[in-house]
Amino acid sequence: MSEQTASSTATTPAGKPPTRSTRDNLKRILIPIGLIVILILPHLGFTENSDGILPIFTVVLCAVYALFSLGLNIVVGFAGLLDLGYVAFFLFGAYVSAWLMSGFFYNLRVFFLDGTVPFDGVKVPGIHITFWLVVIVAGVSTAIIGVIIGAPTLRLKSDYLALVTLGFGEILPEVFRNAEKVTNGTKGIGPVDPIGTGFLDVVPGFSKRIGPSDYTAKYYVILLFCAIFAFISIRLRDGRLGRAWMAIREDELAASLMGVPLMRTKLWAYAVGAFAGGVGGAFYATIVGTVNVDSFTFAFSIIILCAVILGGMGNIWGAILGGVVITWFNYTGLKFVGAKFNSVVLRCSAEQISAGKVCSSINLERYNFGFFGLVLVLMMLFRPEGFIPAARSRAVKASEAAIEGAQA
Repeated sequence: MSEQTASSTATTPAGKPPTRSTRDNLKRILIPIGLIVILILPHLGFTENSDGILPIFTVVLCAVYALFSLGLNIVVGFAGLLDLGYVAFFLFGAYVSAWLMSGFFYNLRVFFLDGTVPFDGVKVPGIHITFWLVVIVAGVSTAIIGVIIGAPTLRLKSDYLALVTLGFGEILPEVFRNAEKVTNGTKGIGPVDPIGTGFLDVVPGFSKRIGPSDYTAKYYVILLFCAIFAFISIRLRDGRLGRAWMAIREDELAASLMGVPLMRTKLWAYAVGAFAGGVGGAFYATIVGTVNVDSFTFAFSIIILCAVILGGMGNIWGAILGGVVITWFNYTGLKFVGAKFNSVVLRCSAEQISAGKVCSSINLERYNFGFFGLVLVLMMLFRPEGFIPAARSRAVKASEAAIEGAQA
C-alpha cells in the first residue's frame, strides 16, 4: 500500500495542487521564518527612515490593522455576516481610551475627579487609569455595544444586513460628533496618556512611559495583542462555536435544523469581532495622542473589509496578511512607488518635483481608491479565494476543478 501511494504521488501531474503533506512542510518552514522577521522588524535599518519603503510608524499601523482584520474576519469570514459598519467599534474603543486616560471631563467641567497618574506621584485633574486596564474595559464595553447593535440587526440576512450595519456605522460617528458634552465634538479629546510600563521598568530598554515617538515599544505592545487574538481565533475556529459559525455561513437554514441557535451564535461573532475593534481603537488613541471623530469614516470599514477579502475570508493568517498589505499600500506603498516612478520613469529629481515647474510628476496617492478597486477586480477574476485561502475554499476549488476535468 505504501509503495502504491508513493508511486501515485510521484506520478502526480505538476499542475495539481500540493498535497496536505506538502502544505504542512511549507508551514513548518515559512511560519518560523515569518515569526522571526516579525520580531526583528523594528530593528531593521530601513524602518527608521520616514521616506523609505517601510517606516516604523507604518509598521505599527500594519499591526493595528492586522488586529482589526482578525476581528472582522470573525464576523465576515467565520460567520458569513457582511458588516459594513465596523468603524463603529473602532470609534467606541478609541473614545473609551480617551475618556479614561485624559483630563477631558475635568476640563469640560462635567464633574471633578482628582486622579493620580501611575508612577508619577503627581496629582492631576481628570481620569488617568493605566492603559493595561483601559484596554480591557474598552474591549469589553465595545463587545457589549456589538451585542446591542447586533440584537436588532442580525435577524436580517445578506444585503439587508449589510445596509443596516452600514447605517449604524454612519449613525454612531454623527452621534459622537454632536454630543459635545461627552465627546467634545469635532474638537476631539487629548492629550491621551502614554502607555505605562512600570511593571517592565526592571527590563533594560524600558522606561516608566512609552514616549510619543517610541514606536518600537508600541509595536511590541500591539504585536502582543495580535498574537493573543490570533490564538483566540484559532481556538474558536476549531471549537464548537467556530463550527457553528461556519455552518451558519454555509447554510443558515440547515444549521438551524441541526440545532444551532442562530441569534445567540451570531451575537457571539459580533461580540468577539467588536472586542478586537475596541482593543485596537484603544491602542490607536495612544498612538496618535488624541481622538477626533472626523478620523472615523466609512472608508475605514471598506479598507478592513478589503483586507479580509484579499487575505482570504475565513483564514486567520490571510486576514493578517491582508491587513498588513492594505495598510502598507495605503500609507506608504503608493507614496514609495510613486516617488520611484517619478524618479526612474519620468526622470524627475526631488528638486524638480518640489518646484513643480521643470518636471510634471504624478501623485499616485490621489488615486488610492482607484487602485483598491483595480486590485479587487483583478483578485476576484484571478484569485477570488484570496492570498491565503481557507481550507474550505481550497476544497471547493479542488472539487470544482475535478468536476471540470471529468466533464472535459
